[in-house]
Amino acid sequence: MSARPLRIVMNGVTGRMGYRQHLLRSVLAIRDDGGLLLSDGSRLPVEPVLVGRSAARVGEIADRHGVERWTTDLDEALADPAAQVYFDSQVTSAREKAITAAIAAGKHVYTEKPLAESLEGALTLARLAAEAGVRTGVVADKVYLPGLVKLRRLLDAGFFGRVLSVRGEFGYWVFEGDWQPAQRPSWNYRSADGGGIVMDMFCHWSYVLESLFGPVRAVTARAVTHVPERVDEQGERYAATADDAAYGIFELPDGVVAQINSSWCVRVFRDELVEFQVDGTEGSAVAGLRECRVQHRATTPMPVWNPDLPATERFREQWQPVPDNAELGNGFRVQWEQFLRHVVEGGEHPYDFLAGARGVQLAELGLRSSAEGRRFEVPEVRA
Repeated sequence: MSARPLRIVMNGVTGRMGYRQHLLRSVLAIRDDGGLLLSDGSRLPVEPVLVGRSAARVGEIADRHGVERWTTDLDEALADPAAQVYFDSQVTSAREKAITAAIAAGKHVYTEKPLAESLEGALTLARLAAEAGVRTGVVADKVYLPGLVKLRRLLDAGFFGRVLSVRGEFGYWVFEGDWQPAQRPSWNYRSADGGGIVMDMFCHWSYVLESLFGPVRAVTARAVTHVPERVDEQGERYAATADDAAYGIFELPDGVVAQINSSWCVRVFRDELVEFQVDGTEGSAVAGLRECRVQHRATTPMPVWNPDLPATERFREQWQPVPDNAELGNGFRVQWEQFLRHVVEGGEHPYDFLAGARGVQLAELGLRSSAEGRRFEVPEVRA
């Protein structure tokens, strides 16, 4: 394998996720460890090229981390014949145009989700990529995180017997921005800018549910805007036009039903910001991003309902932790490495543009379900 660096154009690294997870903890971490570990045991150097709208911000990040190449001109970066991969973590509304240009330039594309603002847009990108013969990937970080890796291990081992149901809770309170700064950018709460928790989180639930239990067959959802006004980064009040909470029921193969609440208007009373409880005939598990605990049929106690007496059982203590049994690294980096090996060696990568399109489809159907008050079946997506 050539020692020539794998050059990656990274667009949108001044944002929170683009900088922390994708640049700092993934691509730069791979670079600083000597490069991408290949199947033959050798390492291929990687070299990021940073792209952003603000020269001052992009240049400062480049200087801070010893990145030689950066620009505010995406066309200039894509014109570089040495650049093989394009990555996009911009705001959703800017993504389709940039990815279309990257495909036209012959670059392999890896992108944050949602892939596009609509299913039609996502399928157009998938067709363009297929016609150009470039490899594609959409971020599916949750299934690479330790908690869900352990949950996958339990499923593969048949721990649950017949799976009956899945219950998921995700979210936290995002400050309105008046007396404390908001933890998320204001565009997240404006529908015109591609905001909304349904488009954000249903894309995640699509690949999580599909990877663990099978494709979503039908969806019923209620999307709401609980906080109608917020304060932006300049201290100006604005109308929050995008949904900030969603309550969904997802029908899966073999009669499995998943219920997932997603909210930026909920205070956390659980061990992790997202948790999934899976119940089956032989056992149950609760998995977060890092931890997973189980209760087997043989060790399930018999709680007795008595509202007149205090509870005497400590229910959480009746569950057992699932051990790591392996080094389980940062999920974003793990998927980056898988995608880059897919580009260089042709290895497997299941989360391509069609997978991304299925996420956009589920979000669209969730919003339609909420608007029309009815259940929608999920048809098969074809490029």
